[in-house]
Amino acid sequence: MPAARTIAFLASDTPMSQDAKARLEARYGAHAPEDADVIVALGGDGFMLATLHATQALEVPVYGMNRGTVGFLMNAYDEDALVARLEAAEVAAINPLHMTATTTAGDVVEALAINEVSLLRAGPQAAKLRILVDGRLRMEELVCDGALVCTPAGSTAYNYSAHGPILPIEADVLALTAVAAFRPRRWRGALLPKHAVVRFDVIDPGKRPVMADADSRSVANVVSVEIRSHPEITHHILFDPGHGLEERLLREQFT
Repeated sequence: MPAARTIAFLASDTPMSQDAKARLEARYGAHAPEDADVIVALGGDGFMLATLHATQALEVPVYGMNRGTVGFLMNAYDEDALVARLEAAEVAAINPLHMTATTTAGDVVEALAINEVSLLRAGPQAAKLRILVDGRLRMEELVCDGALVCTPAGSTAYNYSAHGPILPIEADVLALTAVAAFRPRRWRGALLPKHAVVRFDVIDPGKRPVMADADSRSVANVVSVEIRSHPEITHHILFDPGHGLEERLLREQFT
């Protein structure tokens, strides 16, 4: 990317992150995100996602430095030569998912998700979901603990823990993954084109309540959830050369 003239440092609430922010601002200057050429996020993956959502309208690239516990979306923390690292950084462009969830009360909630939109049972009994893709019924009944749709960037997160596939970052596909599928037994899900519109209908939501979640924004008691890619919005994440998302996704599969 071009040389960064101004850097905005944002940090999670942890003492480690706040201390790093203070030291970096003393060294490189302190600027508001709306006045910056690049945003440096200090924390873990959760804070990185929160930063991307919060600064979405600014269209400013975000470079993360790990002060958390996971840091899949983050670079190694180093206070030296930060401007040179930003100049040499690789850019990963990511489109989020758009969720439209309708509740039993008739409320409609919309949210964006960079990693995944998930549905999870909210009671003692398994969820029963009907799945439609582009308006066509694909599965009459999935009995499960839940299901999710993820982007390539989110494929190593909850999706991977649920035994879903890791997707190459440049792949124009989404993964639909079941969480603890009971019927069909051990059904793992499907790969869908990026432009697909997925709809989950909750069967018997009164007896088998289901919640929906889009990057930690939760909606209780949903009766239907529609998920689609949102190509009009693009997040730009910066990585050190040789440590970009494509390399990380490949490495994860051979670890």
